[in-house]
Amino acid sequence: MRNRQPAAYVKGVMKTFSFVLLGMAFATAIALADLAQSGRPAPQFSAPYAAGGNFKLSWLHGKPVYLNFYASWCAPCNEEAPDINALQKKYRKRGLTVLAVDEQESADRAQGFINKYRLTYRAVLDQHGDVLAPYGALGLPVHVFIDRRGTIKLVRNGEMSKTEIESAIRSIL
Repeated sequence: MRNRQPAAYVKGVMKTFSFVLLGMAFATAIALADLAQSGRPAPQFSAPYAAGGNFKLSWLHGKPVYLNFYASWCAPCNEEAPDINALQKKYRKRGLTVLAVDEQESADRAQGFINKYRLTYRAVLDQHGDVLAPYGALGLPVHVFIDRRGTIKLVRNGEMSKTEIESAIRSIL
């Protein structure tokens, strides 16, 4: 029995070590995916507004743009919505355009999210994930910050604090 205890201990340590390595590899993959997008022209797209009508990213050329890819079922997306709304109000006079991109949900669900948080910016629908895919997303939420020249300054997979979002916004103004 004494011989089994060290073996069980070593097995436990190896299992923990494996999970740590896997986590580090995943975190590195996210960071590299985000980094690979920076400095590139923003992929152009068109999509329907949740409230009706159509949108084209090219219409915003010359303006700083913050794309927030979200879904109503995404907990971090729900947590970030009030902060994003407050920052949009704070920086809109400096030319910032915030656009929410609802991922693979109906217009009713997207509009429900907008109404729930009384968002003052518009939302478009990415019903098949075609808008999100070129940005190298690995989940939701995804934050994309585009400068006035149409160049991606930052892509961030995952949740961001209000301070982090504001810092990224300032970098594109």
